[in-house]
Amino acid sequence: MTGGRSQRGSMPKSRAPGFGRAPMPPLGEVLDFMRLIWAIDQALQRTSKHMERTLRVTGPQRLVLRIVGRFPGLSAGDLARLLHVHPSTLTGVLARLERSGLLARATDRRDARRSLLRLTKNGRRFDVATEGTVEAAVVRALAHLAPRELEATRMVLQAVTDSLMDPLVADRPAARLGTRAAARSRRGKRN
Repeated sequence: MTGGRSQRGSMPKSRAPGFGRAPMPPLGEVLDFMRLIWAIDQALQRTSKHMERTLRVTGPQRLVLRIVGRFPGLSAGDLARLLHVHPSTLTGVLARLERSGLLARATDRRDARRSLLRLTKNGRRFDVATEGTVEAAVVRALAHLAPRELEATRMVLQAVTDSLMDPLVADRPAARLGTRAAARSRRGKRN
């Protein structure tokens, strides 16, 4: 980098074009909220990459290890449901953890189509609170919230998740939803 610009000529990450160090302008309720979700997504990705360099597991891999540590013998399908992902998405994560010697799969004796998961001895080393992880950051953030604030946050995050996961709602324009969210969405466009 030279003169505050990258070699490609884009602005440094700490500044938004035209805003310098000034606070970001309000975008309206919906877009401001979406901007926060985007920031969380970016921070999760950045932290996951850091974890991979320092701990040799990504954020999603560590979450799998922590959950399997809590529920030894959990099926892969139940784990996928717990994580809100399609089982095929989880296949690669499980395979990498297995190759790394952190996770073991066994065939369910009652149903040969199901595989049951457990941590290996090396995998159990990851099933502890560890600094520099997504989990540690969440612990720090939650420590500052009152129980009712945490519950309200959970409700909002669940509502957004449900809305995104429902293909009928996700494909419908907000103006036709007939909810307070639709009205706020329309107000946000005017801001």
